[in-house]
Amino acid sequence: MRRNLLLFFGDGVLFMPAMTLISITTVIPYFLEQLGASTFQIAMAASMGMILTFLSQPLFGSLASRTKRLHSGFARLLFMQRGIFLVFVLAIPIFSGNPPLLVWLFLFFWGLFNIFVGSYGVFFTPLLLKLLPPEKRGTLRGIGFACGSGMGVALAAVIPVILGRFAFPYNFVIIFAIGSGFLLLNALMFSLMKEPDDAEPREAMSILQYIKGLPGCYAGNPAFRSMVIMCTFLVVANALLPYYTLYAIRVYDATEAHIALLAALAVISAAFGHVVIGLVVDRKGPVPISVAAACLVAGAGALALFGGSLNMLFVAWVLANLASNSFMIIPTLLIGEVAPAGKLPLYVGALNTVSLAISSAMVLLLAPALENIGFVLLFIVVLICGVCSLLVNLFVFQRQL
Repeated sequence: MRRNLLLFFGDGVLFMPAMTLISITTVIPYFLEQLGASTFQIAMAASMGMILTFLSQPLFGSLASRTKRLHSGFARLLFMQRGIFLVFVLAIPIFSGNPPLLVWLFLFFWGLFNIFVGSYGVFFTPLLLKLLPPEKRGTLRGIGFACGSGMGVALAAVIPVILGRFAFPYNFVIIFAIGSGFLLLNALMFSLMKEPDDAEPREAMSILQYIKGLPGCYAGNPAFRSMVIMCTFLVVANALLPYYTLYAIRVYDATEAHIALLAALAVISAAFGHVVIGLVVDRKGPVPISVAAACLVAGAGALALFGGSLNMLFVAWVLANLASNSFMIIPTLLIGEVAPAGKLPLYVGALNTVSLAISSAMVLLLAPALENIGFVLLFIVVLICGVCSLLVNLFVFQRQL
């Protein structure tokens, strides 16, 4: 157990700095904006993780149900995923002379990268619940992510230095390559874990059986059904984070320094948020954090909608990221409360199927709407998501739970 505790801690320490450098909410939108990408192309990049996770979920869910050792199977998938993205990073200088082609090349490789995101929930959730005792899951994950966020703050400070000192596209090559290195080390953490046999054997399913089993998760479990609804509103709000950066660039002419500040604020809020979240979860359970996440989303939408300045947008950004960090922990632990242990991959897939399908559709539909109506619509949607998630949580989910 000590070995696994250390490795799960290392997962958070390495994942957060990687996501500071390969951030779909800050660095990647700025990279695509530098290449002259359209709003729809940026929306495609933001929604790919959701769409392709939704499409690949049955494949990885079936694979997880039939894999004897989850940790080694998950590690192999992560090495493949991160290796694919590194190939693109090394190819950037070759195609930099043709920006439109490089945008589409990025979208292709980013799509390949995000196919593997479909394995995250169905492998990671049962692995976490299997290897860590309940009283250590929240605190350990929170402290690990907080330490990783501290490293992310330092790397965020380096981003404008790299962008300013090195010519395009080598500045982004350096940033993405360092991030890829952290991700490869992160994959190594899972390959080194020690996994015992399952106390309750997982129910092996083919892809077709997996797909056929999804509706039964909603029909036969009211608490899970309401959990899916409240979480979907939070997923939609989190999926819209890249538009905050685009809003700052398009409306307030945000510079490299502003982008770096957004990245730094994201990891600082993660460092603070994960420690508090971990402590609260281990003492009070995940439900209070799910309530707090909904309130933070509503607050972010209200501040951005009525603030009218870049500084107020920064505050809204912090609130939105605190909510996003909460959501990195909430579903994993809530599913453990409402789903049978032998069917965890199926229930994770059922949650992701609905939440990702709706959120990816919202991201894509908002792209043309924001072009024609303006970014006010964005923050109205965020505010509505926070309020609706809160109401479902308080008046439906908690009563059924």
